[in-house]
Amino acid sequence: MSLRRGTDPAGHGRLRPVAARARPVDTGSVRPATATAAAVTTLIGVGAAVFAAGRYAGDIALKASSGRPLPGDPRLTVHATGPDRVTLTRSLASLRPGTYGIEGHGVHAVVGPVLDRVPHTADTVVRRLERVEHGELEPGARVRLTPELHSGTPRSALGVAYEDVEIPGELGSLPAWLVPGARSTWVIALHGIGTTRRHPLNLVPFLTHRQIPVLCLSYRGDEGAPPPPDGFGHLGDSEWRDVDAALRHVVRQGAKHVVLYGWGPGATMALRAAAGSGVRDVIRGLVLDSPVLDREATLRNLAAAHRVPGPLLPLAVRAAEGRAGLHGDLFPQAADPAALSVPTLVLHGPDDTIAPWEPSLELASRRPELVTLHTVRGAPHASMWNADPVRYEEALRRFLTPLL
Repeated sequence: MSLRRGTDPAGHGRLRPVAARARPVDTGSVRPATATAAAVTTLIGVGAAVFAAGRYAGDIALKASSGRPLPGDPRLTVHATGPDRVTLTRSLASLRPGTYGIEGHGVHAVVGPVLDRVPHTADTVVRRLERVEHGELEPGARVRLTPELHSGTPRSALGVAYEDVEIPGELGSLPAWLVPGARSTWVIALHGIGTTRRHPLNLVPFLTHRQIPVLCLSYRGDEGAPPPPDGFGHLGDSEWRDVDAALRHVVRQGAKHVVLYGWGPGATMALRAAAGSGVRDVIRGLVLDSPVLDREATLRNLAAAHRVPGPLLPLAVRAAEGRAGLHGDLFPQAADPAALSVPTLVLHGPDDTIAPWEPSLELASRRPELVTLHTVRGAPHASMWNADPVRYEEALRRFLTPLL
């Protein structure tokens, strides 16, 4: 407190007390520190959220389990049915050329080409209904297209004799269907993402007509097969060891030569087995349908199909690779054109939104003496046969004939 001279009512001067002014506190160093701490806390929170989101996105990219539709495949409504036709919601999927399975709750059917001249509304598509395998296809049903035409076993679906076999694998017993044939060159069929060992049944009539024995394998993660230890699919990076087990089994059963036939990651498994199996000398050729040759691009596409936001896609890829231990260099080595040593047929097209086809083009251009590329347009992932069965089977016939 200070004293100030003043005047009282009588005019006499006096000293009166004046309250002291509070000295301003220097906050110049406090506010920036507080702001920095708040910013750091916010960044940590955002970083943790982004990391968690990236990890979640990576997980769903790796959990595209067998037997379930591929992410991004739309659900369609059945609007009407007839003896030989079905009316579906109009979309890019329902307009696909070729022959597909359609499946929903308790129903599996097969549809053929689009019937353009049949009357329909602007928001619907009419396709030829080939058959209903089981269940009832009724108006209002929600269905998806699938490359799997058949829902049963080789006998129930095709009337073909087969044997149930159990193959001793690294993680346990692997169930498989063995369709016998007189040839000494066998085919081991390896399905891909979103399908099961029923997918190769599309080609079993073609192969058995040529007396080629076919082994349709269920590998780790499939129904009835051992689960992967970490619960994730590895896009062929670990699953190929089940192919190695299948190779050893068919050799014990009398196979002199083997053609590995794979779809999507199944094609990658074939490449890995051709490069790393201890019995790879029996592999006479490879058939690669929609092969996964660029792992990062496929992981990114799978995450995007699950509607992961664009900014999180790089994190999703890194998280998926980290979660599944996909940092090794064996994957690129297996997809390296220089690693090929046997004739290879690649069936792929530019409309595959899961496994880009540019690496298939590069593979064919760099090894033209070994690689034949059959391009299929208008076909989604692992559906090259579905889009154009006649041309597909002709390309397959020309490739396989010299190998038998």
